Amino acid sequence: MGKIYCVMGKSSSGKDSIYSRIMQQGNPALLRIVPYTTRPRREGETHVQQVESAGKVIELRAYHTVYGIWKYFTVDDGRIDLSAHSYLYIVTLEGYQKIQRYFGSSQVVPIYIEVEDGERLLRAIARERQQKTPQYEEMCRRFLADAADFSEEKLTEAGITRRFINNDMEGTIREITEYIRQDMSGTKKQG
Repeated sequence: MGKIYCVMGKSSSGKDSIYSRIMQQGNPALLRIVPYTTRPRREGETHVQQVESAGKVIELRAYHTVYGIWKYFTVDDGRIDLSAHSYLYIVTLEGYQKIQRYFGSSQVVPIYIEVEDGERLLRAIARERQQKTPQYEEMCRRFLADAADFSEEKLTEAGITRRFINNDMEGTIREITEYIRQDMSGTKKQG
């Protein structure tokens, strides 16, 4: 039976880079879950509004950004087959909890990535400076929202006990990859 490994963490914690590298390595073999969105699309995302009205939404997150309301959502579109595959997916803490309720707690595994807040802020600024049109106001909104969205209280409520500290990208990727391999084989160590 497959599982969904949910990669989570505050903005600029390295989620996207870690996710991409694990998917590129292909070991363990994990499939992608394609997210849907109503904001301007990024590569690999699908922009579809009809699925919400059709009742196929597993989880939905709406963000009041400086550019308006952006929605991200996970859809039961027949592409997630836990009887045959495991998946790696980037999601929020709230999204993780909804996916866990939908598929069952034994089928959904949290991968929480953590970075010290000062380091995250420096990373966020450096990343934003590289953009053609930096969006510092939106970056600040996300940074402040993360304090509430990933509060210790909410992490405890969600049952997040295992944290991957991303001070060294290569080491963190190896640690997460090994954690997933052990979980898939049923030999995962607690910690």
